[in-house]
Amino acid sequence: MNIAFLYAGQGSQCAGMGKDLYEAEPLFRNVIDRADPGFDLKQIMFDADLETLSETQYTQPALAAFAAGVTAILFENGIKPSYVAGLSLGEYSALHAAGVFDADTLIRLTAFRGRKMQEAAEATDGVMSAILGLPAEKVEEICKKAKTAGTVEVANYNTAVQTVIGGERAAVEAAEALAKEAGAKRCMRLKVSSAFHTSFMDPASEALQMYFRKVVFHPMQIPVIFNTVAAPLPEGEEISQILIRQVKSGVRMKQTIEYLAEQGIDTIIEIGPGKALSGFVKKTAPKIKTFAIGDVESLQVVLNEVKGK
Repeated sequence: MNIAFLYAGQGSQCAGMGKDLYEAEPLFRNVIDRADPGFDLKQIMFDADLETLSETQYTQPALAAFAAGVTAILFENGIKPSYVAGLSLGEYSALHAAGVFDADTLIRLTAFRGRKMQEAAEATDGVMSAILGLPAEKVEEICKKAKTAGTVEVANYNTAVQTVIGGERAAVEAAEALAKEAGAKRCMRLKVSSAFHTSFMDPASEALQMYFRKVVFHPMQIPVIFNTVAAPLPEGEEISQILIRQVKSGVRMKQTIEYLAEQGIDTIIEIGPGKALSGFVKKTAPKIKTFAIGDVESLQVVLNEVKGK
């Protein structure tokens, strides 16, 4: 097997996530017990309602802790990837898997990122919408036309026919109308608090730039495929700089999956409570076998079918 790990981002969270893993797996439990994101992580992950968990200040470190715990189990069982990548927030978990951050640093860093993105969200009236049934190039054209109504940008390139846009409410509404005229099957407004991965996140980007000055970035032990370029770290680029851009730039998940396929990856393990990324893989590179680890049962499937192969 030629394996890649793909880490989920915001939107994959669910109430009670990781509770069964915490109870069954000492390595997972150790990550959660050590975590210090500035709030009671176990209470948020295991007992909070979905609305509370979905506040980005809580979602980000909770998902990062979940990912770090599962990664520790996989590594302990000899399951190691040739490449790692993640969707938005998941990129930080990918960097942890690659040895750039330890688990404690990962959780503190994503807690800070979550707070700053929440602050940026509260200062704006940004919205996001998934445009289904049109190629990304057409959606990009539509965003340019809709800018007469305000700021609207592509935030996520998910699959060949699913592109997420974000920006000012009026501009997103104008883009949705143009997309429907162009033949979009559906425009699905997302339940998020702002326009993430757009210029609306400039304040969060600036805050991260300051924060990163006191973070030690260790050398990557595994190649990371970065969201903004859908490729390994460009020559001469620093990880911190690419992360500063990432929070306000479009996520190229479709292109990332295509890159992994081109490198001969035949198995992708999605790490996170949901299965959205596995769906993107099936639509983009259907020959790649996918697993999704969201609980003890799905973890056991991976250990049984992948370990030692």
